[in-house]
Amino acid sequence: MTSTPGTAPGTPPGGQSRLRRRAGTAAVAALLLAGIPVGAAVSADAGTPKTATGPQGQKLTVSATTGLDAAQQKVRVQGEGYGLTTGIYVALCKDNGDNRVPSPCLGGADMSGGSKTSQWIVPPGDPYEGDLAQAFGPGGTFDVEIEIAQKGDGLDCAEVACSVVTRADHRAAGDRTQDVRIPVAFAGQDPGDGGGEGVDVPAGTVSYKSAADFTTAGKPLDLLLHPDSKKLYVGADNLPDTADVDERGLHVLNPENGTSESWISQAPGSTGALRASAAARIAGPLPGDGVVYNYPLRGVGSAKSGDEAATGVWLAGSTITDIAPGTTPDTVLVAQGATLSEIERATGTATRTLTLPGGTQFAADPERGALWYTDFTAGKLHRVDLASFTVSGSFDLPGGSGGMAGFTETDPATGAVWVGVGRSVLVFDAAGTLVTTLVGKDLARDAAFDTASGRAYVVWQDGGDPSDPANDNNGTLTVYGTEDFAVAAQDLSLPGNHSQAGAASLAVEAGGATVFVTSPAEGKITKLVRQVSPLVTRAPADLTAKEGEEVTLGAEAEGTPEPTARWQVSTDGAQTWKDVEGATESALTFTARTAQDGYRYRAEFRNDVGTTRTAAVKLTVTPATGGDTGGDVGGNGDASNGGGSQGSDGSTGGDGGTQSSGGSTTGDSDSTGGSGSTGTSGGSTGTSDGSGATVGGGVAGGTGTAATSGGGSLAATGATVMSVTLAAAGLVGAGVLVHRRARRRTEGAL
Repeated sequence: MTSTPGTAPGTPPGGQSRLRRRAGTAAVAALLLAGIPVGAAVSADAGTPKTATGPQGQKLTVSATTGLDAAQQKVRVQGEGYGLTTGIYVALCKDNGDNRVPSPCLGGADMSGGSKTSQWIVPPGDPYEGDLAQAFGPGGTFDVEIEIAQKGDGLDCAEVACSVVTRADHRAAGDRTQDVRIPVAFAGQDPGDGGGEGVDVPAGTVSYKSAADFTTAGKPLDLLLHPDSKKLYVGADNLPDTADVDERGLHVLNPENGTSESWISQAPGSTGALRASAAARIAGPLPGDGVVYNYPLRGVGSAKSGDEAATGVWLAGSTITDIAPGTTPDTVLVAQGATLSEIERATGTATRTLTLPGGTQFAADPERGALWYTDFTAGKLHRVDLASFTVSGSFDLPGGSGGMAGFTETDPATGAVWVGVGRSVLVFDAAGTLVTTLVGKDLARDAAFDTASGRAYVVWQDGGDPSDPANDNNGTLTVYGTEDFAVAAQDLSLPGNHSQAGAASLAVEAGGATVFVTSPAEGKITKLVRQVSPLVTRAPADLTAKEGEEVTLGAEAEGTPEPTARWQVSTDGAQTWKDVEGATESALTFTARTAQDGYRYRAEFRNDVGTTRTAAVKLTVTPATGGDTGGDVGGNGDASNGGGSQGSDGSTGGDGGTQSSGGSTTGDSDSTGGSGSTGTSGGSTGTSDGSGATVGGGVAGGTGTAATSGGGSLAATGATVMSVTLAAAGLVGAGVLVHRRARRRTEGAL
């Protein structure tokens, strides 16, 4: 049964039992059962065991649903009311939401009869009955046991919402009428918490997408996003297919749109004369703006946006193979093959020199006074103490001997050194111990770190050789946590980024919201922006309210782009859901009606990345009651579906005043005299003068007056046009009223 959200068709789930308890006589109870239709579902609150009702009235019960053992948990699963024409599977599966097949499932779909993680139930006489499957009992019943675990067979219930489910077997895989789902949580999980249920991707999933391609900087070789000026510096070479323009040099771009702000193409060569020079490697930023960089073959230059040419020096010796900031502001560290030197930027004079066993590149860690020198040919990593300028340790690079040289970078936050070798990244801690190996499908080419978020970014390039089956011409961006090395964002494919025309490099904005990746082969820089699927930061809770009381449910979520919200309601125990019309704010406010007792509500948040829902919460609506003496029905009864409802007690009581709980009652300072009170409900009006209290609005649709004496009586009678359901509700109210009034007279309360 469905309806417009906020209205109450018939009796809501769980409504009958409450009304039956209030019935004064068996006749009233019988009329009530005959007149009020049964709700579509009756579902227990979170706990153990738990029961849910399916779209065709099936009843599913699971013996344990919370605090389950992550390694192995046996649960008893019982069902009744299932059809005798369709076979079902019983299993633990990823819960993909309404009308979507629960999948994947632990153990897969059992068609062998030997699985302990799922059970196959078939109609009596089915060809598979026996060793492979068991038959339904009378009335479509079954009683089985399955063994479940938090993780296995492609399912990880720590990452996605899981439920014990029934679903049609493989012969009717598209049949959703057999889907009945009961959410479960393993030890350490709290149902309804954890940021909500991600529908298509887990809540809070981080990913990156391409926002723009910058093609204004020739063939990009290296990147630096200046921490002060926020300008994007690009070391570039010339693109072969743009012969009309020599694009070598240092380009300064606006990181927002890639427009060129400056281009420094000239640097002093071996004779000191200016010449067009590529910018091969950027060493680091200058204070305020500008960078220090290496230009071929042995040049060390510096420049900032607006300069017409770089200033620099030409070193003696062999080609510079790596460069980094020195131990003082006026020096730089330079590798010329296996020779490491610290030189003065102004003069090119070496202040310290060290020759290592071998190597070509390094990464400095000034915070810890260390420098890590990589010898890919010999498969060695050397640690240099920057204070003494001596080798303080040497370590093996597993698989690094003869491997394709990638990169050497240090994490400024932890001191770990990340070394890219072939299709792997080796991570050593600050003491030189190998702590993990990250394996990719492409060649590891560069890494960058964001200390604000504790993330490491690695760009991998395709080999670019179409004859190699491992190559597909696409690179990859990966993101890892620097503490646990867990994947911190979805992998992003970089189409066309291959290594045949040079190594890719990257730069990361502080906080990780934006990442820039070069593709030398395509002559472009791709700007990537972070996006996050909605993560619930505030969820609603179960709520109990009185009839006529205004209630508010609240929920909030964060995400990038900012998610939109909508509220949904279920009238059948969370089996089906419908949008609440116009409810697109963080708060849902409405007036509670008894017809809504047992309804479930949830908020759904959406953005471009995914959809996340809060756990369903239950609304319990109780009849409105007034003072602690007098009748059970009265005051202003507020209608929720065109009929009257029980209101607050308008009888005797204490100090005068007004009480608002779905209605109001006004009286004098004692229990007799005055003009009494008036109540309305669904068009019925009762009035009274004299010495008694007045109860109004007892039965919808009728009008009338009645004087009361003593303890008062039912005030609203007369011609009545109403449904059987409303009649039953009215009779229940009248019966209880008479019963309680009589008892109180006997006890001398009135």
